[in-house]
Amino acid sequence: MNRKIKVPYISGEWKILFEPQLNGNYVNDHSIVSGPDGKWHLYGITSFDGKPASERYFVHAVGESLDAPFREVGRSIDRGTLAWAPGVIKKDENYFMFYGPSPTSLAVSFDMYEWFGTNVVLNGEPLMSAHRDHFVLQISENEYLMYVAGVHNKKGAVSCFSSSDLQNWNFEGFALTSGDDAPLKPAWGAMESPFVVEKDGLFYLFVTYTDCSDKTYNNTLVFCSCDPKRFGEYNGIKGGTEPITVLPAHAPEIITEDGKHYITTCGWRTKPTPHTGAVSVAPLEWK
Repeated sequence: MNRKIKVPYISGEWKILFEPQLNGNYVNDHSIVSGPDGKWHLYGITSFDGKPASERYFVHAVGESLDAPFREVGRSIDRGTLAWAPGVIKKDENYFMFYGPSPTSLAVSFDMYEWFGTNVVLNGEPLMSAHRDHFVLQISENEYLMYVAGVHNKKGAVSCFSSSDLQNWNFEGFALTSGDDAPLKPAWGAMESPFVVEKDGLFYLFVTYTDCSDKTYNNTLVFCSCDPKRFGEYNGIKGGTEPITVLPAHAPEIITEDGKHYITTCGWRTKPTPHTGAVSVAPLEWK
């Protein structure tokens, strides 16, 4: 890797970005996207009892800036079935929302308020690959990569799919896997909420690595690669690919506003977070 790696770090205090009141009492995995109205739109997992089986819609919030709290505007994807970890991306004049759990679901909107379900096909999908926590990255005009947390060989992994139209996806392999010496091995896989950032020709994969204990809940590893489809095999301190840093955040989004980078964190009310029940935001810099 000839390019110079830059290490992200949280450079300021956490502030409350959004705290639901009407449609739930916490936000877990979420997605924040700039909408056609010029405002930020946040969609996130919520409920009133904090049980995964009760997470059946996304809370929707809107904000003018990352420097001020968002306001709650309602629910999205309220269809009576499980709705976990939305990932939203714009293509042309439409917005595409991918969410889980398996099988992958897709909804499309032109205004970010009304969402219409549509078909999505994952070609070559291995068992357990598309489990939860979808994130989509545009890497060229007509090429997108989707990262999905799941399980491979009974251990945590992040799958990678490619597409030109956001509806038909081809399995590209596992972007990140856990080796036999990986420190965490819960049945669902310890890798959650992948998020990839391209910076100066390198790709940075942020992935929360947790067994849902208080000790590891706010534990996001950051890996760097020149290939967005390959970040290696993680074995903790026993070899394999090594994270360039560890950030104290759960299911973070990395957002850019006015040329500045920000990071978010979130989580269940029963877990240690900067602000209980809220999505928090802090400035992020690179060194």
